[in-house]
Amino acid sequence: MDNVVLARALFGTSMAFHIIFATLGVGIPIMVLFAELMYHIRKDKYYAILAKRWTKGFAIILGVAIPSGTIVGVMLSLLFPGFMAIVGQVIAVPFQVEIWAFLLEALFMSIYVYAADRLSPLLRIVSVFFVALGASASAVLITDAHAWMNTPRGFDLVNGVVSNVDPIAAIFSPSLYTTALHVLSSAYMTGAFVIVSLAAYKLLKRGRSAEEREYHSRSLLLGLVVGGALSLFTALNGHATAQMLHHYQPEKLAAAEGLFETTDHAPLAIFGVADPESGEVKGGIEIPGALSFLAGNSFDTVVKGLNEYPEELWPPLYIHTLFNIMVVIGMVLIGLSFGALVWRYVLKRTLPRWGLWLLVSSGALSLIGIETGWIFSCTGRQPWTIYHMQLTKDAATKTGNLGLLFALFVGIYVILLFLTAFVLLYYFKRHPASKELNPQMPVLDDEGVRTHV
Repeated sequence: MDNVVLARALFGTSMAFHIIFATLGVGIPIMVLFAELMYHIRKDKYYAILAKRWTKGFAIILGVAIPSGTIVGVMLSLLFPGFMAIVGQVIAVPFQVEIWAFLLEALFMSIYVYAADRLSPLLRIVSVFFVALGASASAVLITDAHAWMNTPRGFDLVNGVVSNVDPIAAIFSPSLYTTALHVLSSAYMTGAFVIVSLAAYKLLKRGRSAEEREYHSRSLLLGLVVGGALSLFTALNGHATAQMLHHYQPEKLAAAEGLFETTDHAPLAIFGVADPESGEVKGGIEIPGALSFLAGNSFDTVVKGLNEYPEELWPPLYIHTLFNIMVVIGMVLIGLSFGALVWRYVLKRTLPRWGLWLLVSSGALSLIGIETGWIFSCTGRQPWTIYHMQLTKDAATKTGNLGLLFALFVGIYVILLFLTAFVLLYYFKRHPASKELNPQMPVLDDEGVRTHV
């Protein structure tokens, strides 16, 4: 296999593994913060218990997110030395500041976990706020480098030599705001829907006490409200992202929609397969003028097609499928969250079991959406590592034996996934919610995770 493909596959696999834990590491603290706020406002013990238990799960996830993130950073240096040579001269600042963001998160995480019982509700809110702030800041700072790769600014590259470096211009590249908002909102949304999945699953189990059902119902409601609001915001921000692509990465937008010819009133193609031979999306459903409207808020906006560019510089056309998966999942999540809220709190009807099963799927769907979104964003930039500045083949290492490393790391990630799941299940098996809801109630050693969380 080609060395560049292997380098991308190894780094991409590492990033795909890390992004699961990094996303939850940003999304869960926001849910803890909302639970603490609800407890402070309503003095409802259920929210205090939710905050405490979510934090324990977050701590386990963070234990995997930190080393996997370190692996990603090391791999970036080893697999793409040509890229890092430019990064070190132009946009090293966000990576350096991110260390301080992590320090802020870790410091207040320690305070919140080990001193929560001795803090007032207000100080607990302050502590978890800084945990969430540090996690979100870390995400934004890393996203800053990703945004710069898509819309590079702040330097000139002549014959491989970097000159005229402006770190401020590099940090505040044109796509930073849109990209950072999209990353944050989707991470918060994912954290909320993972909570929804767990709560819905627990409510499906029969034989629960009224108090346990109240506890899980609070969790479900909070997750649905936050997840619904953030899924809607993420969709709106997706519109802004399409406009950013129209201005700064037109070939990525064209590949995402399978648009080959430059045109106004460009249609939005849903589903189907982009076929370069016929120059159209086969089997797709076209919405006339919708792509032009997305790109420029006008149906007569001219959208560039792929034929404006040499074919060897086209992004892979399968990003059309990735884009469709991401958008469809977003629409499904909006429908699930608002549908459940209307059913339960407007129509005043109990959620049926089939409805709860649908909500159970929301966490997995949101994680799939995160994965496809990142793959779309990075793959859609190909064949460039730094858009229109450095080709991936020029950035990648020339070292061999990457196939063996790829196989080893895939094995490690699979093992870590199972170990993390085992630790989470084991911990919550030994510390069921019933024990905290009823501190005087004895907990049997054989109480399993199927009946308690």
